[in-house]
Amino acid sequence: MALKTWAWNLTGSVGLLSDALESLVNLGGALMALMMLWLAAQPPDAGHEYGHGKAEYFASGFEGLLIFLAGGLILVAAVPRLLNPQALEQTGLGLAISTVASVINLVVSRVLMAAGRRHQSVTLDADARHLMTDVWTSAGVIAGVALVAVTGWLILDPLLAVAVALHILWAGWKLASEAVSGLMDASWPDQERQVLEKALEPYRTKGIGFHALRTRRAAARRFASFHVLVPGAWTVQRGHDLLEEIEAALARELPNVTVFTHLEPIEDPASYEDMGLDRESA
Repeated sequence: MALKTWAWNLTGSVGLLSDALESLVNLGGALMALMMLWLAAQPPDAGHEYGHGKAEYFASGFEGLLIFLAGGLILVAAVPRLLNPQALEQTGLGLAISTVASVINLVVSRVLMAAGRRHQSVTLDADARHLMTDVWTSAGVIAGVALVAVTGWLILDPLLAVAVALHILWAGWKLASEAVSGLMDASWPDQERQVLEKALEPYRTKGIGFHALRTRRAAARRFASFHVLVPGAWTVQRGHDLLEEIEAALARELPNVTVFTHLEPIEDPASYEDMGLDRESA
């Protein structure tokens, strides 16, 4: 952030100003992410028996809001320059400094991506993707400012800033949407749902039935619940052993998954009357 602010101060480019403002957003988002990751890592307690994993979504939403703010500030700075373009100064040194800052961001982004995959963290993943967006934005800004310096087309600088603003506003919208989706208990994505269905398929071929299947995510933690229909003549022990086997099979396929199962006799009509979220009354 300091390097990019220095580059803007040297050149007076609103394109580089937009890049510096996005770095300010990165810093604010990273500090919020640090706090929320600490909270999400806390073990379940009496008041939060499912854990604190959803705290990660607050970090994503906060970062999205910061991006909206930065986009608005960039537009405020860029529009007057559209009406009154100004010459740039010391573009060579300014672009060199900005390039160094972008390389640092690229390295940090790759580290965050690896950590996000390793820990199944939506916060680290969101921060890494946002930082990578910043890298591509910086590359565009550097190329654009260089083009201004070469051609003398001063209008390109504010146009570039407007393009950056629109781009990061779109990134902010996606981050905020993902946070809202997580807080609203969105179901697993299709790819993970297919893994679940594939794990259950071998049991279906043996005459075991499944219904009332529901999924949700709380950041890195996955939750699935479903009813398992077996012959009514089975013993409790046999049914319990089957459920343990199914839950173990899912745990092998998907990390950080918690499965809730409910055993029902396949011949009993009452077994098919409670597939909704709320049990149907008789």
